[in-house]
Amino acid sequence: MQSALPPRAVLVADIVGSTRTRHVRALLAARLRLASAAHLKEGLIRLPYAITAGDEFQTVAAGLRHIPTLLFDLRRLMRPLQLRIGVGIGPILGPLRAPVNQLGGPAFEYARIAMDEAKDARAHSGKDTRFHSKNSQFDLLANLIYSLQDALVGNPSKKQWKTMDAYLDKGRVDLAARSLKINASTASRNLSRSHFWESQETMDVMKKLLDSSFP
Repeated sequence: MQSALPPRAVLVADIVGSTRTRHVRALLAARLRLASAAHLKEGLIRLPYAITAGDEFQTVAAGLRHIPTLLFDLRRLMRPLQLRIGVGIGPILGPLRAPVNQLGGPAFEYARIAMDEAKDARAHSGKDTRFHSKNSQFDLLANLIYSLQDALVGNPSKKQWKTMDAYLDKGRVDLAARSLKINASTASRNLSRSHFWESQETMDVMKKLLDSSFP
């Protein structure tokens, strides 16, 4: 029965301002190959990212707790492309196997609703991350959290992203600074100005919210 199926997370994303980006399809395909390889290796997704229409792509998260990490890491790995992402949480019908665009179920329907809300600039201007599920209380809180997160973080500079990359690779500010050949105070300032620490806190809070909302 459908009600007995576990909730899964489907991510549907597209490129903001794709018509203004040269060679967007080739750039998207190249970035997605890197993201798929990294996220499959790390166990964050169940299926490779697949372009489903135009500049839109989809995947299925390996678990609900991976959603916050995927949202952050997708934006990091896909730059300079800017993403609009809809997340649907619900059952998926049938076995999980590629290609992702051949799968169906409420999770995909909810992800489409979330994407439509993200695209509705009149109602959600500047809010590039939306959630939809059967749990309306979760949706309310998750969308509020990411509305604030999207407004706070905005679009970090190339220098700030490089510092974030280095910190995530090295795990310490001083080691990240050394790898970039800058001083530790500059690295720390770049992380602070990019709101990196707030992003990490958002991820931690969202994992707890997902745990409590979908036990």
